[in-house]
Formats: sequence, structure tokens, C-alpha cells
Amino acid sequence: MEKKPKRRTRERIIETSLRLFNDFGEPNVTTTVIADEMNISPGNLYYHFNNKDEILESIFTVFEREIKDTLAVPTRRPANVEDIWLFLHLLFEKIWQYRFFYRDLNDLLTRNRLLEIHFQQILAHKVHTAKTLCEGLVSAGAMRANTEELRALAMNMTVIATYWLSFEYVRDPRGKLDSDHIGCGVYQVMAMVSPFLLGESKDLLERLSQEYLGAKRPA
Repeated sequence: MEKKPKRRTRERIIETSLRLFNDFGEPNVTTTVIADEMNISPGNLYYHFNNKDEILESIFTVFEREIKDTLAVPTRRPANVEDIWLFLHLLFEKIWQYRFFYRDLNDLLTRNRLLEIHFQQILAHKVHTAKTLCEGLVSAGAMRANTEELRALAMNMTVIATYWLSFEYVRDPRGKLDSDHIGCGVYQVMAMVSPFLLGESKDLLERLSQEYLGAKRPA
């Protein structure tokens, strides 16, 4: 059997740093901790990255590319409620994969100008995508909302999606934050949309919500 090529040290540094940042928070992880976790010397790490900010920016570059792909609006047809439900799950999964950015967001943005500028662009992209998806529902007769309501709804959906994990963490800082919280976030975002839905779309969201809530109840 052909052996898989070993990952390069630079790739391993990025993967290890992402895992440690997610588990312990970026401010609590030093380059020494990363090197110890990888069983390499600090000098070996510094050969690839001059400091932790360079590691952080390398991770962010990958995150930014991936979340932009996730935020791309489907162009084949206007999205329906089920499409938006699935889209939100994919978005929250991406947020979970890079959750330290969201948990430590305010601290990171005050220390890193690159992240500050690019995260503002990501937020604008989230608002645009949410607005476009809701406009598709309006044009299909599945939702009733005027221009101002759509603008506010898109903004509120973005706020919840962006700060949901921070809210969950503050609610129980000593508890274990796990991927089950993704579904909670999706449900809360869709709860913002529900009052504007009409007819079959409202019924469909009700069924999706009941299925989710039923799955959450203990047996």
C-alpha cells in the first residue's frame, strides 16, 4: 500500500494552532505551547512563522476563503425555507470549525488591523447574503416584508449568527461548548424569519422547528 506523504511542518503548525485556539482560546495559547504540543523546538516553529500573529493570519486566510464560499448565494433559483435552514447549518458548521475567531472576536480585532478590516467585509457579506435569501422568499410569495423590514431582518440574522457562540459561552462559561449548539443557533436565526413567512413556507418552518425541538428533548 502506498504511504501517504507526511504533512509539512508549516501545515501541522497551522492545524495544531487552530485546534489549541479553539480548545483554550487564542489569548491563552503561546508559540511555546504550540511547539510543545507538536514536540518541535521553538526555533523550528519560528523558522516557519516569526510570531503568533503570522500563524493567526494564516489561519484567517483559509477561514476567509472558506466562509466566502459558504456565503455565496445560489443563483439557480430563489431559495426556499428548507434551503435557508440548510444554508444556516453550513454557515454555523464553518463558524464552529473556526470558533475561536468568534469567541475571542473583540479582543482579536483590537490587536490585529488585518483581521479588523477583513472581518468587517465578512459581516457585510453575511448581511448581503441574508438579505438576498429573504428577498428570494418575498419574490416567490413565501414571505411578506418591506424594504426596511428586510434590511433590519438581515442585520438581526447576522448578529445572531455572529455572536451566538459567544452568548452560549457567557451563559455557561464553565460548561462544555460543543457542536450541538450549532442547531440552537440555526433555530434562533430562523425564529427571526418566522413572523414574516406565509402559507406553506410558514408551515414548513414549523415542521422543521418541531423536528429539531423533538430531537433535542430527552428520550
